[in-house]
Amino acid sequence: MNVQVISFKCVLKNNLGTVISSTFNRDVLTAGQPDQTAMLSGLTKGLQNLVKGEKRSIALSAEEAYGLYDPKKVVFFPRKKIPNSTKKGEVINILSKSGIPRSYKVLELHSDFVSLDGNHPLAGQDLIFEIEALDARDATTDEINESANVVANQLLN
Repeated sequence: MNVQVISFKCVLKNNLGTVISSTFNRDVLTAGQPDQTAMLSGLTKGLQNLVKGEKRSIALSAEEAYGLYDPKKVVFFPRKKIPNSTKKGEVINILSKSGIPRSYKVLELHSDFVSLDGNHPLAGQDLIFEIEALDARDATTDEINESANVVANQLLN
């Protein structure tokens, strides 16, 4: 598969047709070989070989999108380690043991601890991406190499 640089409009819907979001994405580099284990791997595959002006509907199961809802990602955290101003429903970032920031939604505030949900907000949902390609071209060797360097640097940090 060829690697492309694409610009597109995207309307994201759930499987009932309710609009979740609408975005404009400019100069997105598509992967030559989508990583089947990555989040949104189905979308990456669905964007392959897009042609300027083309409209595509890409339906993804929860597994292909943001994954199934995982109850093991609901954790208890010491309340004294979060700001006193934290409220139920708020999203907070906490450094993992490896030093990587992770986002959690505050489910409940208790006297000594808080319950936090580390699942993506769209985990467990089948999704439909309505795509309209505004521009599509083959990526240059420099763009591909630069992208590989960015990904490699992210993996090393």
